[in-house]
Amino acid sequence: MADQADQADRTDGADRTVTVVARIDAYGGAELLVDGSPSRARLGTVEDARSFVGQQAVDLAVRLSREVLLDTSDPDGTWLFVARPDGTMVGTTASGGAGAAPTPAATASPSPDPGDRNGSEGDATSTDAPDAYAAAADPETGPETSPEAGPATDAATDPAPREVTPSAVAPVVAPPAPPAPAPAPPTAAQPWSAPQAWGGPSGPAPVQPGSPAGPAQRPWSAPQPWNPPGPAAPGPQVQGGPWAPPAAAPAPQPVGPGAPAPAPDAEPQARRALPTLDDLLGGRPAPAPGPAQTGWQAFVRRATFGLVNPGPGPRELQHREAVATIQRSLPGPRTVVVVNPKGGASKTTAVMMLAATFATLRGGYTLAWDNNETRGTLGWRAVPARHTNTAVDLLADLERFQQVRGARVGDLDNYVRTQGAAQFDVLASDEDPAASASIDADAFSRLHGTLSRFYRILVVDTGNNMRASNWEAAVAAADQLVIVSTVREDTAASAAWLVDGLRAKGHGDKVEQAVTVLSAPGSSDDPALSQRLHDHFAQLTRAVVDVPHEPSLVAGGPIDFGALSKASRDAWTLATAKVAEGL
Repeated sequence: MADQADQADRTDGADRTVTVVARIDAYGGAELLVDGSPSRARLGTVEDARSFVGQQAVDLAVRLSREVLLDTSDPDGTWLFVARPDGTMVGTTASGGAGAAPTPAATASPSPDPGDRNGSEGDATSTDAPDAYAAAADPETGPETSPEAGPATDAATDPAPREVTPSAVAPVVAPPAPPAPAPAPPTAAQPWSAPQAWGGPSGPAPVQPGSPAGPAQRPWSAPQPWNPPGPAAPGPQVQGGPWAPPAAAPAPQPVGPGAPAPAPDAEPQARRALPTLDDLLGGRPAPAPGPAQTGWQAFVRRATFGLVNPGPGPRELQHREAVATIQRSLPGPRTVVVVNPKGGASKTTAVMMLAATFATLRGGYTLAWDNNETRGTLGWRAVPARHTNTAVDLLADLERFQQVRGARVGDLDNYVRTQGAAQFDVLASDEDPAASASIDADAFSRLHGTLSRFYRILVVDTGNNMRASNWEAAVAAADQLVIVSTVREDTAASAAWLVDGLRAKGHGDKVEQAVTVLSAPGSSDDPALSQRLHDHFAQLTRAVVDVPHEPSLVAGGPIDFGALSKASRDAWTLATAKVAEGL
C-alpha cells in the first residue's frame, strides 16, 4: 500500500490529498484502493479489518507527512475519516446503518476530472473517495447505488470537520430530528485509537447550521490514542486484485454494544436422533446358513468329517425359506378354506396335509374342520379318538365355550380328535346316518367365532354343494382360498367352473389371491394336460403348485404322516408356504 501511495504522490503532485477507499465485508475481508490502485486483505473478523484499515491510513499519513482521506464501508454503514501526519484520525461524517449501502454522496455525485482533484486539506468529503470506491466495488458497472439511501450530504457547507472517536458512532437510520442547540466547539485532536465496536450514542444527532435537511447524523467526539491490534489475530494476507469473500461462510452477525451473543453452533436435539434398542438389534448380521443336510453337499460334508463343506444347495435353501415363511407370526387367527365342488378332487387330503404341515412347523394350535352340511369324510382320514363327538355335538354345548372365564382349551378334547405327532386337531362332521340335523350358515358362524378363540389356524374342508349356506359362509370367512384339483379333465373342469361361479358371486378378489394345488392322480402324468391347467389357473389365481402322487394315501384310511415320502413332504411344505404368504 505504501508503494501505491508513493506512486500516486509522485504522479499527482505534492499538494494533492491522498484518498484511501476501504470496503469491509461481513467475513472480515478488506478491499483497499489508494487513488484507484486496488489491494486486498483477509482478516479474521470485521473488527480486525477495521483496525487494519485505520492503521494503514495513519501509517500512510505519517509517512507522506500529509492528510489521507479514508472512506470506509462495512456491514454497519459508510464512514469518512481524515488521517493526519501527527498520527491522529478525524471523523467528518457517518451515514447508513447496519447493512446499508453507501450514501448518495458516495454513489450519486458526479466525479470530477482526475486532473481537478486538488482540494484543500480541510475538505474531507472529496468526491474522489466515492469514485474510487465504486471502481473497487465493480470496475465494469460503476458505483453501487441504493434506493433506500438518504439524501446527499454536502460536506462543503460544514463549517469544519468534527474530531471524533469512531467507537462513539452508531450507524442508524432515523427520521428527521427536530432542531437542536448548536454543538459545542470540537475538542483538541488526540492520537487515533482503534475502534472496539463501531457503535454510537443513543441520543438524537444535532443538526449543523446551514446543512440541508436530511437524515439525522450522529455527533463525533474526540478520538483516542491509536493502539495497533494485538498479535493474537493472524496477520493479514495482502495481495493485488479484487477481494472475493469465501465461497461458504456463516451469515453476518450484528455488531454493536447491544448485539446479542452468537448462539452456539449446536445441532437441535431433534435432528440428532439417538440410537435405540431396535437400532442395535436391527444391526445384527443375518445368521449364516447352517451346513448342508440333504443332497450331495451333505454327503461330501459327512464323508470328509466336515473338512470339505460345500454349503447347502439351491433346493435345500428353497426348503429352508419355505419353512421360515410358514413359521412367521400372524396378526391374528387365520382361516384357510379348501374348495372344489366335485368329489374325489383331493380336498380332504389337502386339508389334512396343510393342517399337518402348519402344525408341525408352527407348534400346534391348528384345527382341520369338516364343514360338510351333513356327512363328510375328514373324520375317516383322522386318527380315531376315545369319543365320537362331532361339530353337531360341539354346537349343542357351544355356550359353555363362549364364557370368557369358564372356557378352557383342554375341554375341547371332548369334541376334537388329536392327531398325535402331527400336532393338530380334527373336528369331524356329523357321522350319524339317522340324524336329521345339519350345519347351516348361522351354525358355521357361531362355531367359527368360538373356535377362532382357541386356534391360530383353521383349515376348513367344504362339501360339494356350492349353494349350501354353510359353504357360502365358509368362503365369506376365508382369509385364503385353496382351489384343489387332480391333473384330470373332470376335476379340472369342476375347478374352473368353481372359479367362474366365485367371480360371479362377487368373490373375484379372493380368487385372485387364491392358491391352486394340482395333485398327480397316479405315478404317470400327462405333461400336456398339466401345462394346460397351469396356463389356465395361473391367469386366475396367485400361484399354482404341484404335489406328486403319494402311494401311502391311496388306501383312504387314517393318514400316517410318518409314512409319507420325502418328495411329498417337501412338495406340501412349498404349497403350505404359498398359502402362508396370503395370510
